[in-house]
Amino acid sequence: MLTSQTLREYIKEFYQVTQIPVCVYSPDASLLVSADNRRPSGNPAFTKDFLVSEAESMTCGSWQFYKVHDKDSLEYVAALCGTDQGNSCFGRLVVVQLEGLLKAYRDRYDQDNFVKNLLLDNMLRVDIYMRADKLRIENNVPRAVCLIETQNDSDTNSTVMDIVRNLYPTKGKDFITAVDENNIILVKDLSESKDADATLNEVDLTILDTLNSEAMGKVHIASGSIVRDLKDISKSYKEAKLALDVGKIFYQDRYIIHYSQLGIGRLIYQQPISLCRMYLDEAVNGFRISDFDEETLHTVNQFFENNLNVSETSRQLYIHRNTLVYRLDKLQKNTGLDVRIFEDAIKFKIAMMVAGYVDYMEKSGYSV
Repeated sequence: MLTSQTLREYIKEFYQVTQIPVCVYSPDASLLVSADNRRPSGNPAFTKDFLVSEAESMTCGSWQFYKVHDKDSLEYVAALCGTDQGNSCFGRLVVVQLEGLLKAYRDRYDQDNFVKNLLLDNMLRVDIYMRADKLRIENNVPRAVCLIETQNDSDTNSTVMDIVRNLYPTKGKDFITAVDENNIILVKDLSESKDADATLNEVDLTILDTLNSEAMGKVHIASGSIVRDLKDISKSYKEAKLALDVGKIFYQDRYIIHYSQLGIGRLIYQQPISLCRMYLDEAVNGFRISDFDEETLHTVNQFFENNLNVSETSRQLYIHRNTLVYRLDKLQKNTGLDVRIFEDAIKFKIAMMVAGYVDYMEKSGYSV
């Protein structure tokens, strides 16, 4: 069945063009939409006999009634005011167009279910290819899954899905769907691009910029690897989910993250929490992120960004060189690591990432 908004918009446009009053009823005689205030007086004029008969139309008073089917099922009854020959032609036109819309929505629904089952890896390989052929979806085409996480709000997610669909209209190539309330999924066809990786980056940036311009709040986008076989779409989806989780832990300043760019964050994420805690005890005397004040963390991060250059870091922080040296000495006293030495700097950087991972997992309710 069509959404109320779609049905209302179609009837409104039809009325604006033809100026013929039209109403649409459900098979149980409930009024669904009316183009203006005119409608059959009293109860709907179509009878039970009409509904069960083989007749596709009937006339009652100044109104003509038409059955609208979806496959073999009666979906709507359309009523048009006026009984002349011209109105009869318009009545049949309404039936044809509504049945066309129903078929289009049914095809989209079938494709949507197929794509969801692909993402969740719920299909046998032989079923994948058989259903894809029936739905006219090509195999052996480069595709990647883009995962869009928005605020946990059903209205927001619905709006985001509409925006993404407008950016990439579904024409048998790109598919937009959702498997939960938190994420929108775009399965992007990359067959027409010479550089698939560059195109995927451009897609992510386009979505982010568009959603930001629409003031959709904080949005994170993660992409899986590019795959060529339909059966591997679930693999790309799992990679995108992993990239989203890893990105939120280790790369909080990034709003776009690709599975191929996870670096050492991927390695840490796959380690047991107990092993991570052991590393922190060994590397930084058991210090955790919460043990460092914001000033110290900012100082160290800036020091790393400037390739361990004391002079440049002190200049960017607007502090005296001796102040910076004092802070680094204090850090060395607490952790046993002198981050001015390359080996200790690497050890501390990894320890910071491990500590961030442990804190994230503990806040998520994970315990060992």
